[in-house]
Amino acid sequence: MELLTFKIILVLALFLLALTIAAYSTWAERKVAAIMQDRIGPNRSGPFGLLQPLADGGKFFFKEDFTPANAEKFLFILGPSLVMFISLITGAVIPWGKTLNFGGISYDLQVANIDVGVLFIIGMASIGVYGIMIGGWASNNKYSLLGAIRASSQMISYELAMGLSLLSIIMMSGSLDLKLITEAQSAGKIWGFIPAISGINWNILYQPLAFLIFFIAAMAETNRHPFDLPECESELVTGYSTEYSSMKLGLYMFGEYVNMFISNAFMVVLFFGGYNYPGIDWVTHNWGENVAGVLSILAFLTKTIIGILIFMWIRWTLPRFRYDQLMHLGWKTLIPLALVNLIATGAVILAFGN
Repeated sequence: MELLTFKIILVLALFLLALTIAAYSTWAERKVAAIMQDRIGPNRSGPFGLLQPLADGGKFFFKEDFTPANAEKFLFILGPSLVMFISLITGAVIPWGKTLNFGGISYDLQVANIDVGVLFIIGMASIGVYGIMIGGWASNNKYSLLGAIRASSQMISYELAMGLSLLSIIMMSGSLDLKLITEAQSAGKIWGFIPAISGINWNILYQPLAFLIFFIAAMAETNRHPFDLPECESELVTGYSTEYSSMKLGLYMFGEYVNMFISNAFMVVLFFGGYNYPGIDWVTHNWGENVAGVLSILAFLTKTIIGILIFMWIRWTLPRFRYDQLMHLGWKTLIPLALVNLIATGAVILAFGN
């Protein structure tokens, strides 16, 4: 199998995977809410309501596509398109599994293995705010504009804390390459002296505070509860997407769920060993590269889905912050904590080595 052919197949597989998980995240969201509120949840469309995402998608396709008379039409269309594009392209640099062997050639399960993968994802996430800002402004609606302003200020504020938390991981691994960061968590010793089980030397063991900061910032970056101030229904009637309908609204909603999927995948790579699992070296040696590769994909997706379910659990547990509380948490709590953690990490590395 040629490398180009494999890459094309991998791109299509990731595209379908992201859309499928985004679609069924809407189903899981309702089911999680139903369980926590002692209800049944979706149960009409197919067994256990499993066809509900298809019904919702069909509804978006066939609803009237309304554009406000005074809207900036080109930017009105560009906004949701940009959000969806940015959401999907960030998955290109994530290593989704170890390797698969075809015809004696090993293929990495990563579309683009670039040296600055961490920087690429952070940069793309920063551009994503433009999709929301453009859509809110182009709608020519005061609620949409207010939601867009809230979104941009919120995302810019929490990007600082997120970036500072990532610096500690970069200092430990000495690289911005997501593949190298993943491989560094597969062996070695925990805290430098406790022998680690093959596949479990995860950064969460060294950087729990950095993980907590990143986790909170990731919820804020994806506009998830309790950080959904840009689209809170009770104040802004869904904020920046107020004037959107049909598949334009669908792109905004799907983009949010794809963002949640990619954010959790990124978190798995940085803190939970990526595709590594206990005994991965033993499986590779005894059962072969392909078996280890398939299990690594399943391990990666399992960790990611657990993270998504935790996001959903938090949504139906915590109330929404006030906007001043949201900014206070970002600027006066998370950023100072991230700086303290960064200084402590540098001191430990200087004193004891990486």
